[in-house]
Amino acid sequence: MTEPRPAARALVEEAVRRALTVATAESLTGGALAAAVVDVPGASACFEGGVVSYSNRVKTEVLGVPARLLAERGSVDPDVAVAMAEGARRRLGADWAVSTTGVAGPEPHDGKPVGTVYLGIAGPAGSAVHELAAEGDRAAVRTAAVHAALERLTAAMVLPANSQ
Repeated sequence: MTEPRPAARALVEEAVRRALTVATAESLTGGALAAAVVDVPGASACFEGGVVSYSNRVKTEVLGVPARLLAERGSVDPDVAVAMAEGARRRLGADWAVSTTGVAGPEPHDGKPVGTVYLGIAGPAGSAVHELAAEGDRAAVRTAAVHAALERLTAAMVLPANSQ
């Protein structure tokens, strides 16, 4: 399992270099993603904040995820991940946002197996979703999700024309 610190440092350095701001919306990772970012000295220059939206109520009321989407597909869904990222970007006024939703275990959830992770990315040119199949216990799945979210967001920021 890869340690998130170098990926968090790379994200902060890239965002600061490009004068961009970032935000997070977390379900699966429960604040660990935001914590990884703020562990990096200088993160205050780019990190607007994060929302831990563990409940569907918070996803709907704070991030603006459509209640119908959650009712029809459940919280572990690629479109929910995108809606979370878009909501965080809009609500927190960031240039970029990343979200995490998934199944850490020990049991499957909403018909999705343990280790299913969806990462939403929202930026100036639109939104994208990435799927990850993580392995291990709850801690390993959550750590893998944090690391992947940091890497995917950094990669999205440096793509030509900021496309995802």
